[in-house]
Amino acid sequence: MPRGDKSAYTDKQVRKAEHIEESYEKRGLSEGEAERRAWATVNKDDGGGKKSGSGRGKDTGHPASHVGGEKGGATSASRSAADRSASANKAAATRARNARD
Repeated sequence: MPRGDKSAYTDKQVRKAEHIEESYEKRGLSEGEAERRAWATVNKDDGGGKKSGSGRGKDTGHPASHVGGEKGGATSASRSAADRSASANKAAATRARNARD
């Protein structure tokens, strides 16, 4: 099997990679970089392609998709109400400015 061959992945892993790739492309990444990151994410979540043996088909819990929430909660909780409010106001102003452009 040549390097980069995706035949060892399940249909579900391929679909997952396609969805992740689309998301990266929407955020402005090039097609090649988006594909590379998408497959890296699938590998991180699922441990690579299909593997034979008992117990290999267990759900992984999608760890890569949960990391951001864990980090954000602790950071947000440690900031004062005034800091959070200022941040929210700045974000609202940015969204309004980008909507005009």
